Amino acid sequence: MIESAMEALLIVLDPSRLIYMFLGIGIGVIVGLLPGLSGTVGMSLLLPFVFGLEPYVGMALLIGMIAVIHTGDTFPSILFGIPGTSGSQATIMDGYPLTKKGEASRAMGASFFSSMIGGVIGGIALYLTIPFARPLITSFSSPELFMLTMLGLSMAGLLAGKSPIKGIISGILGLLIGAIGSAPAVPEYRYTLDTLYLTQGISLPIVAMAIFAFPILITMLTDKGSVSNHARLQSGILKGVMDTLKSKFLVFRSAVIGALIGFIPGLGGSVVDWIAYGAGQKTVKNNHFGSGDIRGVIAPESANNAKEGGSLVPTLLFGIPGSGTTAILLGGLTLMGLEAGPKMLSDDLPVTLSIVWTLVFANIFGALLCMLLVRPISKISLVPGEKIVPFLLVLLVVGAYQSTMSWGDLIVFVIIGLLGYVMTVLDWPRPPLLIGFVLALPAERYYWISIERYGWEWLMNPLVIIIAIVIVLLLAGGTIMKRVSSKYESKGGM
Repeated sequence: MIESAMEALLIVLDPSRLIYMFLGIGIGVIVGLLPGLSGTVGMSLLLPFVFGLEPYVGMALLIGMIAVIHTGDTFPSILFGIPGTSGSQATIMDGYPLTKKGEASRAMGASFFSSMIGGVIGGIALYLTIPFARPLITSFSSPELFMLTMLGLSMAGLLAGKSPIKGIISGILGLLIGAIGSAPAVPEYRYTLDTLYLTQGISLPIVAMAIFAFPILITMLTDKGSVSNHARLQSGILKGVMDTLKSKFLVFRSAVIGALIGFIPGLGGSVVDWIAYGAGQKTVKNNHFGSGDIRGVIAPESANNAKEGGSLVPTLLFGIPGSGTTAILLGGLTLMGLEAGPKMLSDDLPVTLSIVWTLVFANIFGALLCMLLVRPISKISLVPGEKIVPFLLVLLVVGAYQSTMSWGDLIVFVIIGLLGYVMTVLDWPRPPLLIGFVLALPAERYYWISIERYGWEWLMNPLVIIIAIVIVLLLAGGTIMKRVSSKYESKGGM
């Protein structure tokens, strides 16, 4: 295995293949930088160009782009509070407040460095799981997958701050919005208002942009001045890197969470950053998550890059895509004459190992490229908000419209955006709504499959019980920590 890995390294370092990898890295950064676009869009753009390419060259291009999308999407998330992609939603919670304090460079320095480390850990996870991936993946059936969605939903309560009831209600509202369209278990449509557009449900990019970006646009128009409160940006890239090094255990824990979540097909990568954020919030001492804590940036950024390595395991070895991006990657494999499955561990093992190396190198070079762009791009936060709004509005409208190419996308964007603004004014947490929306269909699908296949016996499944205990411990631990922190605050105020 080690000899094969070294042979794959020499293949990847071939200059002609490095050029394609750097091209993919550049495209990935641009796709992440523009709000509303995603890995699925980027893959769709590149797919026609890989037809007939040598597998090593084509995979260098595709994996190079996949690896850095969740690095480039940090720019809009931190500078404007607008998710570049669905994997950068949790970064907004502390990244945007840091920008308001004039510490955008510090936040992005920490973000890019933690993304690089997370991506490398994800590549290592992909390499280590290759020998024994099959028995591990096949051990997860519908009951375990349902409980994992419940674990994701439990983050709604953890991310609700001092109002867990509001968090639960917000999560339920997300479940209702996610239930719009065709039901996964029975042949019927729900909440469609007799319109053809709603029969397919609402697209995740629309909900993510509307619930976070729309309120920011209104705030920029009503609040005079630039996004950053400081007259000049503080130089903090190296400080952000040092912050990451100080939080090395948080980086490692979050990267492991990201790799594990990505490893499980069907759970979806759009919630991994929230799970890592919630776990970090409950395991880091003396934190101020949600008000500009640099560790609130480090945790989700480590996880969302590590997730890509985990999601490639079921994609390459079993043809089970872990996300929309990897689903299109399967099409790319076919165009290059490859077939996902056991052959990727035998005849095509050099290609699989070259993917591991490409994933590692792309994360390193992508993070370094983004660090070079921090200072010039960060200056955008010093531009008055009302001058940036028209440009951002065009990007968001295009991003919303490209989901299904329907005018309904724009109508839903405005409606959910107004809901997000009302929630902001009333101080209701928005992340639980997004988590509920993302997990609505998977939770319902796995629940019905479990009932139809196992009755109620699946509740006695050992893995189900273990995951249930983890959920209870997380919720109980979060409640206890909130009570303890409130006692300290009350004593401090006396």
